[in-house]
Amino acid sequence: MILVTGASGHVGGELVRRLAEEGRPARAMVREPQRYAAPAGVEVVAGDLNRPDGLGPALEGVTGVFLLPGFADMPGLLERVREAGVAHVVLLTSRSVVGGKPDNAVVRMHLDSEAAVRASGTGWTVLRPSGFMSNTFQWREQIHAGDVIREPFAGVPIAVIDPYDIAAVAAAVLGRPEHYGQAYSLSGPEALLPEERAAVLADVLGLPLRFEGRPDDEARAEMSATMPAPYVDAFFRFFADGEFDDAPVLPTVEDLTGRPPRTFREWATAHAAEFR
Repeated sequence: MILVTGASGHVGGELVRRLAEEGRPARAMVREPQRYAAPAGVEVVAGDLNRPDGLGPALEGVTGVFLLPGFADMPGLLERVREAGVAHVVLLTSRSVVGGKPDNAVVRMHLDSEAAVRASGTGWTVLRPSGFMSNTFQWREQIHAGDVIREPFAGVPIAVIDPYDIAAVAAAVLGRPEHYGQAYSLSGPEALLPEERAAVLADVLGLPLRFEGRPDDEARAEMSATMPAPYVDAFFRFFADGEFDDAPVLPTVEDLTGRPPRTFREWATAHAAEFR
């Protein structure tokens, strides 16, 4: 049995669907099971990763766990996983940790999560993807309100990756000992500027969308309304100060799954209805 945490999220949801399609026993962990529509054959269980002492039912009979990072007590959470007899944990972090500065809050959060899984005594694999294509959903309100998309860090290209491909890699490595002790950096097939993603989305949706870069001071104020200051500073260090280059394109998805990662156009086409 594979436990997928964050099953209602973009990556976790894709992984649950993929495991179901492959006929592999899967259990989806979400906070509100009554609101989660699971694929046929998938168990659904309530759980909160910030409360590891209550995860006993979710972990019963589980051999592999897909785990999200950054929870309050990652060592305690991994201790519960080990005590449950789980053989393999696949942890999702970020490729910002590769050469990243530990005093950056985002890097630190991911490094601490990776350190916890390495020290857990359980077989582990770390997946470090680039920025998600699904972050483009942040534009939905702007698209519904008009024809202008405004985004910070307009001059920063990112080799965005489809969560579908992260899930495909997770499915490919889960439960396979040859991947124990490995950390894999993942990317999409091309580095795109926000304006280039907007142009693709406009074409797919058939809308006359225009792109405008959002000034740094305006972006900082907006981000600060919903994000702790250390994390706002982290993203400005990444993309305004140039501390993190998320543009390199890597072959890892194809190496591990046998097929190239999906393009942004493929992602936009698959999710076009969600923008309308």
